[in-house]
Amino acid sequence: MISVGIVGGTGYTGVELLRILVSHPMVEIKVVTSRSEAGNKVSTVYPSLLASLDIVFTKPDVAHLKKCDCVFFASPNGTAMQMVPELLSEGIKVIDLAADFRIKDPATWEQWYKQPHACPDLLEKAVYGLPELHREKIKKAILVANPGCYPTAVILGFLPLLESGISKNTKLIADAKSGVSGAGRGANVPTLFSEAGENFKAYNVNAHRHWPEIKQVLETVSKNEVNFVFTPHLTPMVRGIFATLYSVGVDSSIDLVDLYKKRYAAEVFVQVLDEGMLPETKHVRASNQCILSISKPYNGDTVVVLSVIDNLVKGAAGQAVQNMNLMFGIEETTGLMQAGLFP
Repeated sequence: MISVGIVGGTGYTGVELLRILVSHPMVEIKVVTSRSEAGNKVSTVYPSLLASLDIVFTKPDVAHLKKCDCVFFASPNGTAMQMVPELLSEGIKVIDLAADFRIKDPATWEQWYKQPHACPDLLEKAVYGLPELHREKIKKAILVANPGCYPTAVILGFLPLLESGISKNTKLIADAKSGVSGAGRGANVPTLFSEAGENFKAYNVNAHRHWPEIKQVLETVSKNEVNFVFTPHLTPMVRGIFATLYSVGVDSSIDLVDLYKKRYAAEVFVQVLDEGMLPETKHVRASNQCILSISKPYNGDTVVVLSVIDNLVKGAAGQAVQNMNLMFGIEETTGLMQAGLFP
């Protein structure tokens, strides 16, 4: 059994981790931390876990976490980097669902997250946890930077184009929409029901923190500087990301559906639809799946890729568990084969 700790168990990502891990046959949840709920039972805060988990929230103390084999950080940016060095020194494997170890350059990290990095020496050692790209590295990793939700949808959508060289010198555009759970559980005026309901808006158009993360990965894959534009939007739904991706200036004679199907043929959690079929966010709700479709409208030179995921599962907690499975040498799909909820 893998003894697991979760730092930050009261947010949406934390409870999603708990929902998945309580049914994982190889996991024992040892520690769940929360500053605000320390001393209270987890099932009191989340009655949905009443029949599944009998454990009390504790304060985020490294001494408690040392009893674990693996620690997940579902905490705000800047938290993990304060505790990770000590955990790693004890031989504990770490998966950070925040952004502390995603950006390789500490100056870039400081620019976007407005604080100096506490352990910049670990940035190069951390493995970017997208299994479809870095599976073999993840298997050997002791520290995994779990990708962001938007980056997961966008990178999986562009990956075959960049790997094949088809989009090496083209403009890449990501027009992406997220449900309000992506903004977290904290009280925030823009995500109040009366603000977000029956509304649709773009945000952080010129400076979204996922832009340097996505650009870093796309350029690593293409081995070339990419011309990349990313525009996020907030939609009046709870879960889901729908990314419409454009690559302008592509050879229209290439069978792109075949290219994508071959690239993801061995990937259980990425599905490529037949030509003419279109994905919806409800197709992946509460599942660890990413569903893609590829089109070339009007037989032109613009490729349109539609990519949908559940931002809390494949975009966060599910992918983190997928990484844990790889890190501990167990079947990658363990605990993650739940079908999506529909309707």
